[in-house]
Amino acid sequence: MANAKVIQAKQEAVDVVTAKLRESATTVVADYRGLNVSQVTELRKQLRDAGIEFQVLKNTLLRRATAAAELSELDEVLTGPTAIAFSTDDVVAPAKILNDFAKKNEALKIKGGVVEGRVVSVEEVQALAELPSREGLLSMLLSVLQAPVRNFALAVKAVSEKEEQGA
Repeated sequence: MANAKVIQAKQEAVDVVTAKLRESATTVVADYRGLNVSQVTELRKQLRDAGIEFQVLKNTLLRRATAAAELSELDEVLTGPTAIAFSTDDVVAPAKILNDFAKKNEALKIKGGVVEGRVVSVEEVQALAELPSREGLLSMLLSVLQAPVRNFALAVKAVSEKEEQGA
């Protein structure tokens, strides 16, 4: 009977991780080997503050979850100690936080990830990390949208000033 309960608990854990893999906008897989407790605590705090869930999971559990979520290509990076960051809201945040942390702490190694249902390489995660934040992108978009209106207003002002000088 105890064996059936253990199997049931493991299956529920696989189901939870499968759901997270399917629902997350971005999932980043990393090797945390070599980080001390205070470094892991700092990383968890940074991720938590950004609304990102960070877990250390067994590779066998992850492989079953990736198979159920149809993301089996991710299995090739599931070796050694594996930590995984799930973000349902911000696509860039987990990659940016983990990449910045890895630059300061060489022990953290990004292995790969999943972005909007597609398995991506380490290089793609790092490229994603270099993108501006959502707020930065919105700011850029706003200034692009304001430019034509601003230019039109300046042109109207220049014409009115020219007419005032001529009168």
